[in-house]
Amino acid sequence: MDLVIPPGPGVPQGITIPAADLVERFSRSSGPGGQGVNTADSRVELELDLAATPHLTEAQRRRALTALGTRLVDGRLVVAASEHRQQRRNRVAARDRMAALLREALAPPPPARRATRPTRGSVRRRLDAKRRRGETKAARGRPSPEA
Repeated sequence: MDLVIPPGPGVPQGITIPAADLVERFSRSSGPGGQGVNTADSRVELELDLAATPHLTEAQRRRALTALGTRLVDGRLVVAASEHRQQRRNRVAARDRMAALLREALAPPPPARRATRPTRGSVRRRLDAKRRRGETKAARGRPSPEA
């Protein structure tokens, strides 16, 4: 089963990574499963070597390595799935999770925020509200003896 990354920001045509570039490992999963939980290897670990895969451009590779730097183990992205009882469903879940991670990592960073000045009206409203709040607090004191 190939890993398909749908088109999106940073991936205009989408990417298909063949199953030969992915490494799958299976192990026993914790959690529900009834009698089969101790015998079936339903947990799936999916691994992709980002540094070596030829299906990413150099710019995409740099962006992915930078964005996923904390998740990588020796330049490889590892995703585990064990939420389903069937190995087949966990394989699909792991591929979906890896595709989502890669799509998010390959998206270009958002443009920098342009600083703007507050409008004259918003400054006036803020100062009026501060003045009213100050008058409210000043009126809470004891009445003066002259009054």
